[in-house]
Amino acid sequence: MSRAAAGRDTVLLRVHRYSPETGRRWVQEYRVPRRRGMTVLDALLYVKTRLDSTLSFRYSCRMGACGSCGVLVNGEPRLACQTQVADVERDGVVEVAPLPGYPVVRDLVVDMTRLIENHRRAVPTVVRRDPGDEEAPREYLVTPEQHLGYLQYSLCIMCGLCNAACPVYNRNLRYLGPQALTVIYRFLADPRDEATEKRIAMAASPDACYACHMAASCSAACPKAVDPASAIQRLRAATLKAVLGLYRKETSPVAPPLEKPLRRVEASYPTHNLVEGADPEAEARAPPPLDIDPENPPPVLAAHRVARR
Repeated sequence: MSRAAAGRDTVLLRVHRYSPETGRRWVQEYRVPRRRGMTVLDALLYVKTRLDSTLSFRYSCRMGACGSCGVLVNGEPRLACQTQVADVERDGVVEVAPLPGYPVVRDLVVDMTRLIENHRRAVPTVVRRDPGDEEAPREYLVTPEQHLGYLQYSLCIMCGLCNAACPVYNRNLRYLGPQALTVIYRFLADPRDEATEKRIAMAASPDACYACHMAASCSAACPKAVDPASAIQRLRAATLKAVLGLYRKETSPVAPPLEKPLRRVEASYPTHNLVEGADPEAEARAPPPLDIDPENPPPVLAAHRVARR
């Protein structure tokens, strides 16, 4: 096969690698067979399983829900599982590097401690003034209009792409970052949350929404269309209104008790279609051993074989 034909049938994957043992950084090239629908994650998995088992990267769900596989593809932060090779290759080449703004652990794996700590600082839970409200099994009324006010900002999967795309986050280590600021606004806009003063004070700090340069690269990189730049702008508006004494937030009332108590449903195993001798409740209490001898099966399995014949 000629070199030109091989280039048409394969993709050249250039991976930025790093070894923490030696401190060495280098770019390694791999030839991956081209196929329809191949994602960057598929290409990395091919390298990992077929060509080089030492390559390190993160992944989990393969469907853009967990946010684990964030990498830099041809200079842009992307989810590897949601990026088609055919959409990003340039002259048959795809370059993959670790996300900027995070310390590199090994190869494409980065340390997300800063993102997680800033997320924790943003207090990503509904806070009530009365601690008993959080412990009691109560519901709070939220209108559809109120729900739409924070729904978009609740879709964050903490992939870290917005922080990686942010020029301020990469240079100011004290900056909370677009991900944490989006979380602050998400709960500020939630009518069930009552930590309004605390969240506005956090957003008005020097390393929060006013440190943003409004490049909006975070919104361009977000795979879930959360639009962190919009959340930061809304935080600025809320903090300015709070300084002028014009900010008002309507909190959710507690839902009234049900007129009728919920009917309790007792679950039970069906008995009309069981194999003779089977007792699912007894099997649930004492599951059968995993090392079953096929030549001498338990009575239940033996009866099942006879029934199938």
